[in-house]
Amino acid sequence: MANDPKPVKTIPREKAVFRLDKNGNWRVEDEKFTHRKIINRFHSLIKKDQGGFFLEQEHRHYIEKVYFPYEDTALFVIRIDDKDGLTLCLNTGAQIPLDPEQLLVKNDDLYVRYGEDLIKFNGNALVTLAGYLEDAADEYVVNINGKKHVISRME
Repeated sequence: MANDPKPVKTIPREKAVFRLDKNGNWRVEDEKFTHRKIINRFHSLIKKDQGGFFLEQEHRHYIEKVYFPYEDTALFVIRIDDKDGLTLCLNTGAQIPLDPEQLLVKNDDLYVRYGEDLIKFNGNALVTLAGYLEDAADEYVVNINGKKHVISRME
């Protein structure tokens, strides 16, 4: 009995009391979370399945799976490390190498496509990437190691 899997309690999106806004801030009603450890904990619990994005937390007698609403995307680039190539550090704690061919601009925001997901760059990440951007006529270009890549637009 001790090895039996714990039951899963699923909370549907419409019953979640928190949400993720378009800038990657956790909110309850109109109040933004301010406690850094809680914010980081929520981000670290983000997972995805066929039902969408959810937070999963293990309790003593069950696993809680809370699908949550988000305004734009649940995934954000929060920092860029630039040693041995550019590595994108996500709000979830994951790190992925930047593939400049997957960058795109949508509604004046910068994203990177990763598999089937769009990951949005937050302000801090944009500041770092700005050192690699060039403005060429009506398009944006990222210059990495002397190789220029045009950033496509998704409207």
